[in-house]
Amino acid sequence: MTMKWRGWALTTGVLAISAMAQAAPPTAAMLSNACAGCHGTNGGSAGPSMPSLAGQSKESIVDAMTKFKSGARPASVMGRLAKGYSDAEIAAMGEFFSKQKIHVTNQSLDPAKVSRGASLQEANCSRCHIDDGKEGKDDTPVMASQWLTYLQMQMADYLTGHRKMPEKMKEKVDPMSKEDLDALLHFYASVK
Repeated sequence: MTMKWRGWALTTGVLAISAMAQAAPPTAAMLSNACAGCHGTNGGSAGPSMPSLAGQSKESIVDAMTKFKSGARPASVMGRLAKGYSDAEIAAMGEFFSKQKIHVTNQSLDPAKVSRGASLQEANCSRCHIDDGKEGKDDTPVMASQWLTYLQMQMADYLTGHRKMPEKMKEKVDPMSKEDLDALLHFYASVK
């Protein structure tokens, strides 16, 4: 009888501990693992149409995810995915990605456009896209070393009205030519 009692007590204890372990909320790193399929391990994108999340500000990620979740920012996949996360989980993921090192891409870029874009960035974008786009002011995203294709897709969405451009950005972008904008995007893609 004593052996049965010990066996029962041991089994009950193991089940209780197992239940507690399963009940623990996922960590920020665990939540962020779900993003790796598209945005790369720890937010370092390996594909030209996906942004790197590594090094983005928490505010930028929370802002984007909240807009995806509400439908304010158009998306196909991200709109559906964002709805599956609570506000606390989105904040945790934003915190996780903000602590990752910026992902440096290696891509072929036009040196003349990069040079022209550098002067345009300093004159037009440096107040919000700080340190050549390596930092973003508040909810402004990090632009440095993002894939050129991704940057071009986002700019096209802004210019066609598919995505609402922030007013401060619109004031700077409207006077620029398509060539200026292309040079600016080449510059951001080049920053290491």
